[in-house]
Amino acid sequence: MKRLTGKITLSAMFMALGMVLPFLTGQIQQIGSMLLPMHLPVLLCGLICGWECGAIVGFCLPLLRSVTFGMPVLYPNALAMAFELATYGLVAGLLYGHSRWKCVRALYRSLIVAMLAGRIVWGIAEVVLLGINGNAFTWKMFLSGALLNAIPGIVIQLTLIPAIMVACNKTGFVKFEKSHPTAQNAED
Repeated sequence: MKRLTGKITLSAMFMALGMVLPFLTGQIQQIGSMLLPMHLPVLLCGLICGWECGAIVGFCLPLLRSVTFGMPVLYPNALAMAFELATYGLVAGLLYGHSRWKCVRALYRSLIVAMLAGRIVWGIAEVVLLGINGNAFTWKMFLSGALLNAIPGIVIQLTLIPAIMVACNKTGFVKFEKSHPTAQNAED
């Protein structure tokens, strides 16, 4: 996936997927928004297309969805999400792209660090954006929004994304370049 045209095409597909997925998860009233449907395509874009595409798709997706469909609300939600999702795509793509081994272990490391970094950036963005209006963003709001309400989405991200990447590896679409030394020893 080194060709620019392929990266742009895949990025557009991930953007379209991010526009549509919230409609599907929104049908589940109690936990639809907790499934974090826009996060999946952004993380995959960063992992497959690289950090540049992941960051661009991550930043543009919530803003485009907000002006197109009115959800998420532009201020402060979509703006804070733009920074959060850009961080997801950037960090996941950077860490995985620079991993010594392209394997499931490197994939999990990249995902977990990206998810932590994105939530921290989201919290900072909320503090700044709500502070402009003179509103406070409390620790309780941060813990609720970044962790407690996000648990179903985090579980889905940590199970579905590696499964998709392994399936892409088996088809040859995305290749795990080298396996981790402990994995090689286990196979021998």
